[in-house]
Amino acid sequence: MSTQDKLPDTFDAIVVGSGISGGYAAMELCKKGYKTLILERGRDVKHIEDYDTANDDTWDLPYNGRVPKEEIKKHYFKQDRLNWWVNQDNKAFVNKDDEYPYDEIERFDWIRGHHLGGRSIMWGRHCYRWSDIDFEANKKEGVAIDWPIRYADIEPWYDQVETFVGVSGQAEGLKQVPDGKFLKPFELNCAEQDFREKVNAQYPERVVTPGRIANLSEYDPEVHLGTRGQCQTRNRCWRGCPFGAYFSSQSATLPVARETGNLTVRPFSIA
Repeated sequence: MSTQDKLPDTFDAIVVGSGISGGYAAMELCKKGYKTLILERGRDVKHIEDYDTANDDTWDLPYNGRVPKEEIKKHYFKQDRLNWWVNQDNKAFVNKDDEYPYDEIERFDWIRGHHLGGRSIMWGRHCYRWSDIDFEANKKEGVAIDWPIRYADIEPWYDQVETFVGVSGQAEGLKQVPDGKFLKPFELNCAEQDFREKVNAQYPERVVTPGRIANLSEYDPEVHLGTRGQCQTRNRCWRGCPFGAYFSSQSATLPVARETGNLTVRPFSIA
């Protein structure tokens, strides 16, 4: 990967942003031989090296992991409206609202992080396919315009991306959330098993199933390229994963793009 100090003069493609979409686009372009420049408005974040709190216990963090109310009120008054999001272990990846303001006509909770990898470092990792219920909704409900595609058009692309990303889950045959290319699901704990049994007993038509998440319950180095490994179920994903067990630009797409020799990343790039 080229650095800012040695930027080539020309590129075949320029990708703005390095989050989930930008990282994936850059990887595909680089694999096809295109010299590709990523323009990232924020700082560089190096995989593993810059996950400063990844191995800290909560009691080792200031204020037992919480952020003081005064700091929330000053810097994270929008980012923390979900009432759980901003903590000592992840605030380095969360924008300060007073430094990056945005206007709201109506309330709009916009979780943002301006750094290499963007929200791919701190996303919720749940991955559900749209079905024709979604693609046909506009037409049936008379809202906006009809989608020009249907599930059958996008299904093979879902297959391709899910295989690379690594999505764990249980096939259930649900028409509203089609099954995908799943790794084995994470096991339900005893409370979840008891909940499923009680739901099945009272509401047999309803389905309780493990979340479909981009955490590697199984790791195949031939498929899950980059710097990845099996999930250790530590429940510290939002800090950045040193195992590369969940899908992010840092763990997956950017390493693959770098290996081609076609990638240049320029952080701190904004007009």
